[in-house]
Amino acid sequence: MILVESVLGNVNHPSWQALLEGADLDVLRLDQWQAQKNRFRRKTEGGTELALSLERNTHLHDGDLLLWDPEARRGVVARIVLQEVMVIRLDDLLSKDPAMVVRSCVELGHALGNQHWPAVVKGNAVYVPLTVDRKVMASVMRTHAFEGISYEFLPGAEVIPYLAPHEARRLFGGADSTPHSHVHGDGPSHDHDHPHHHHHH
Repeated sequence: MILVESVLGNVNHPSWQALLEGADLDVLRLDQWQAQKNRFRRKTEGGTELALSLERNTHLHDGDLLLWDPEARRGVVARIVLQEVMVIRLDDLLSKDPAMVVRSCVELGHALGNQHWPAVVKGNAVYVPLTVDRKVMASVMRTHAFEGISYEFLPGAEVIPYLAPHEARRLFGGADSTPHSHVHGDGPSHDHDHPHHHHHH
């Protein structure tokens, strides 16, 4: 178990790129929920168990270098994979009569709420992060067969540019919006020592 209390740098930074040329880098792969936490334990792809305990209000970014041994030229780098987002398109719905529009939107909201899916409404679209398998999400949408509503799955990285920071946080910021069943073996997901998430940007 190796304790990591701070990030050494970021491999995307030119000064590190030169240094890491040809180095042996192990990868700590995280999704965005995990990356928002500043304390957790997790194994790297090479099987090294890391215990992260970063300062409050800090979290990992893609490319953060967690460990570096200059002699052995070995290190561990964090890679963050943005999950897919379901984009529900309401454009077709808007041509229908108002009563139907209202009904469909209420039903849609109810369906999303029943699933405890966080959602961000932007323009004529609703963005829902994949908190569960996309097959499950697609079947929920099919079951309801909302008229005038279509949906597609897009990579998170493609959706982010369309969102304001607070919207991106709701979709990808995790800690406060994810159902706790998605925490995989990291012990309790509630950080009792700081119940309030202060986002300093």
